[in-house]
Amino acid sequence: MVANQEKSSTIFRCWDFRVQNTVLHPHWLRRIFILSFLTVILSWCLAAPIAAAEPVPPNSVQRVTVPILGTTLNKHWEQIGVVAEVTIQFEHRRDHDGLRVQFHTSPGRFSPGAQRAVQQAIDQVAKVSHLDPNSWTVTLTLLHQGLTMYGESLSGMIGLSVLALAKGDPLPHDRVLTGTITPTGQIGVVGGVPLKIQAAFEMNLRHVLIPEEIDVADGDWRTPFLMQVSPVGTIKKAYRALTDRSLEADSASQVISNLAAK
Repeated sequence: MVANQEKSSTIFRCWDFRVQNTVLHPHWLRRIFILSFLTVILSWCLAAPIAAAEPVPPNSVQRVTVPILGTTLNKHWEQIGVVAEVTIQFEHRRDHDGLRVQFHTSPGRFSPGAQRAVQQAIDQVAKVSHLDPNSWTVTLTLLHQGLTMYGESLSGMIGLSVLALAKGDPLPHDRVLTGTITPTGQIGVVGGVPLKIQAAFEMNLRHVLIPEEIDVADGDWRTPFLMQVSPVGTIKKAYRALTDRSLEADSASQVISNLAAK
């Protein structure tokens, strides 16, 4: 009986020794926890870009109708703001024979200058987002009988909307951008911004994105009540404000670097 007690006491002392060592070396637990946490974060970061590499499968067709801000003349020959609607059809083909942008001639039309601006905008947003547009077919329809759309200010909204369709990101219905897409990836200046903001407000569009650089001819204006106006300078900032999504996912190295800095 005494021998069993001594054996039990020995086992207890050994177990107690291990517990004491654990308590005396808590830094091992911290190291294990940090390594496990970083492993999970790294696995998630590496898997995310792979899953989002091609969100829109080949031979898929998507459509969305977006608002376009512009200006026109009323019956008194006064300049006023207007909101038009354009339907964008996006097709991801299996071939890579080049970007195809098609413009319907009814109900409304797009002027040659507007067509060139839209094609350049789509090329530029694809370049900035590192996507290959050579398998894209984009078809545009202006939903206003007898209306011809002039100017370049529609190109930013259409270019970013095409990009959202290609990436599979949603487009909120209460937001609109007026601005061009420049060759350097900026949101280019446009005129008539106060008139466009007022027209957007009357059509219940509560968030308007405008270029950071303002046309000096527009002067000062007052933002309507409950209207949000956001100046954006780059394609990346405009895409974030328009879709609530990032143009590019953070890389694993960036995430780990941020964790290390903290």
